[in-house]
Amino acid sequence: MPLSNIFGRELIKLKLESKTKHEVFAELIEIIAGQYPEYDREEMLNAVISREQQMNTAILAGIAVPHGYCNAVGGIVGAMGFSRAGIEYGSLEPVHTVVLLLMDTLSREQHLQVLSRLLELLNSPSFAAIQGAASPQAVKDVLDRF
Repeated sequence: MPLSNIFGRELIKLKLESKTKHEVFAELIEIIAGQYPEYDREEMLNAVISREQQMNTAILAGIAVPHGYCNAVGGIVGAMGFSRAGIEYGSLEPVHTVVLLLMDTLSREQHLQVLSRLLELLNSPSFAAIQGAASPQAVKDVLDRF
C-alpha cells in the first residue's frame, strides 16, 4: 500500500497555522475528522498526546511524526502538514514537517511498515520535492511512489 492511500490530498495541509506541537496535533486531527466525521476528535487527540508524553516524536531535523494507538479509528489514518515558520516542538530546532498517524490496535504490524516507508521517504531526494510542493496533489504524487 503506497503512503498516498493514507495521506490523500485532502489530508495534506501546505500551510499549517500552528505555533506549538499541541496546536498542530489539534489542527491535523481536525483535518482527519473532516474526512472521517465518525472518528472521535477527543479520543484521537488524547492518543497522540499520551504517546508524546512518553517520548518526543521529533525524529529528524525539522521533522516530527506524532502518532498513537486509538480504537476510535479503523486501520491507519493520517494527516501531513508543513510550516514555513516552524513549530515549537520541544526539540533542538523548530519542526517544519509534521506527519500525524493514528491506528487501531489491530494495525501494529502495518504501522511499522508505514513508519519504515515514511523514513525511506524522509531520507530520500524525493523529500525535497514534497517540501517545495505547490499543491497537496503534488505531495500526493510523490507519496504514490512510496
